[in-house]
Amino acid sequence: MEDETTVLEGGQHWDPAKVGAHWQQELERAQRYFKSWHDRCVKIEKIYLDQQADQTSAAKRRFPMLWANTAVLQPAVYARVPQPVVERRFKDADPVARIASEIVERNLAYAGDEADLDSIMRAVRDDFLLCARGTVWLRYEADFEPLDMGVAPSDPAAENGLPGGLGATLETIADERVCIDYVHWSDFLHSPARRWKDVTWVARRVPMSGEEMEKRFGREAMASGAAQAAGARKGESQAERAENEGRTHVWEIWCKSENYTIWIADGSPVALEVSEPPLELTHFWPCPRPAYGTMSTSSLIPVPDYVYYQQQCDEIDLLTRRINKLTDQLRLKVFYPSGDGAISPAIEKAMRPDNDMVMVPIPEWAAFTDKGGSKAVVTLPIDEVQKVIVACMAARKQLIEDVYQITGISDIVRGDTQASETATAQRIKSQWGSIRIRDRQAELARFARDIIRLAGEIICDQFQPETLMLVSGIKLPSMAEKQQVQMQLQQMQMAAGQAAMRAQQMGQPAQAPPAMTPPELPPQLQRMMGQPTIDEVVQLLRNDSIRGFQIDIETDSTIEPDEDAEKQRRMEFVQMVGGFIQQAGAMAQQNPMLVPVMVETLLFAARGFRAGRQLESTLEQVGAQLSQAATAPKPEPQPQPSPAEMLKLKTAEVKAGAEQRKAELGVAQAEIEHRAMLEQARGEAAAQAIDQMRASYQ
Repeated sequence: MEDETTVLEGGQHWDPAKVGAHWQQELERAQRYFKSWHDRCVKIEKIYLDQQADQTSAAKRRFPMLWANTAVLQPAVYARVPQPVVERRFKDADPVARIASEIVERNLAYAGDEADLDSIMRAVRDDFLLCARGTVWLRYEADFEPLDMGVAPSDPAAENGLPGGLGATLETIADERVCIDYVHWSDFLHSPARRWKDVTWVARRVPMSGEEMEKRFGREAMASGAAQAAGARKGESQAERAENEGRTHVWEIWCKSENYTIWIADGSPVALEVSEPPLELTHFWPCPRPAYGTMSTSSLIPVPDYVYYQQQCDEIDLLTRRINKLTDQLRLKVFYPSGDGAISPAIEKAMRPDNDMVMVPIPEWAAFTDKGGSKAVVTLPIDEVQKVIVACMAARKQLIEDVYQITGISDIVRGDTQASETATAQRIKSQWGSIRIRDRQAELARFARDIIRLAGEIICDQFQPETLMLVSGIKLPSMAEKQQVQMQLQQMQMAAGQAAMRAQQMGQPAQAPPAMTPPELPPQLQRMMGQPTIDEVVQLLRNDSIRGFQIDIETDSTIEPDEDAEKQRRMEFVQMVGGFIQQAGAMAQQNPMLVPVMVETLLFAARGFRAGRQLESTLEQVGAQLSQAATAPKPEPQPQPSPAEMLKLKTAEVKAGAEQRKAELGVAQAEIEHRAMLEQARGEAAAQAIDQMRASYQ
């Protein structure tokens, strides 16, 4: 029995058969819970896609109201890809938090580009507008490669299972990424609840081929789970069945109450896999709260917007078909006497539809004029038909206006206005239209923000330091590199001290202690020593309690922006800095003690501008230099000496120079004598060695 159970890290034993049967019941219960909403969304999607099809017959023509409203709202609620903005929650002077924020922001921007976040958000937007719910699913993927430890497979240590043999099995991460998967509205389920915080499990349906399942779960799981799912639903339409051909629907379930994940094939009583959650996320779920449309406080079943104006759309379609039928009756129908020899064929020839201009000769003209000439031709009146068409069009227009009132699409949103309207009237219309759709814009912006927050959390918890620096393009030193530079500095100081001691022993004058004048570092090393280490940044990112207070992840507005908005923000920042420097410069000249206060004030204002983030580090460096220069004690001015004192100073300088030259000559003479003594000693030692060699030969 032990072989048929799954043991988690906490020691729990799970039977795949029991777990699979339980979750099949949970999935069926959730499907029954959402069945009415699912059926309604299927009909709405069919209406949306089929409104432009089969329009040849007047009896089947429809007014594409749903498609038109959706096309108008699509760019109004979402128009561009969200841009991540990672900032310190508190705008304090913390270089580690600032660098960490910039690294995470660049990694998020790259992750969004790689995952094609724009197309995912557009698909979610369409589900949100049509079915009132859209969602995504986030994953972490890593590619591994074997780590070469320099141990051959035939090494005795490897054969005995010693640590040296681990070189053949160890792997290292070659690449890693955050994957953002779009989930169709019909492939997402969760436990029935009134609020999202009360949800206990979420699930998504993933179509997988046989090769993918075997690679993911193994052959044994394929035999026990996927084979029994052969009778599962393959699709309701022909297109859906074609898409699912050769694939098995597998549910990925995250259970928060039991703290595990389950993989189970659709319709199978046996679970494919029961394991610990692969990601430790703050709110447990690998997906953000779905983007919801209209909902009540009694359940999480949304109501599509089309439901509220469906009856008006049905009436509009009825009037459209009626107008088309009546329009077909707007034809010229002529009655004329028959059997009058050449007169009837002449009238028929003149009234043919393909004759734009024709001259018809009539042989029996007298008989034609006796019967009334042109009055012999009688047309069917169509004035009444025209009046009915006008009335139907007026009724349809009123219904369309009712739909616009229900949906909140004002004239200015549709681009329809009148030249006689004043600018105030148009501004009021624009504000009213934006108010009605502002909640939808905010909901999609919230959804995009939650996606980026989840991706940021995965990046902070999972990405390796090398990946963080490689993707962001920011190179930071490690703690070991900084320690190595410091050791080199200490060695240089020790070498300088030893050189000074040797110079003193040689009789040279003593110089300043080397510890007081440390060696000058190259500019590149100075910049490196002034940067935080990647170890400090990673430690900050890995610590949830610290990261939550220092880094915040938001997104730009996802609606169509003003083209001059970024330029305007930069101009405001430049004007603010220029005006502040102009006013603060005069005050600093009068009272230098206020310079530190002014520097902090400038940094406080600059941190409030997104455009000032790139200059924040430079402003901090310049501000520190100005504050240090302003607060440094200035030397007291020395009194000007008298001419007699100047003469004494000059005389003392001359004497000091002469004594210094005398000392230098003495040192040089002593060095020459010392070298001469060394040469003499070397010569005597060589002579003694020669004498000893001669004595040994004799």
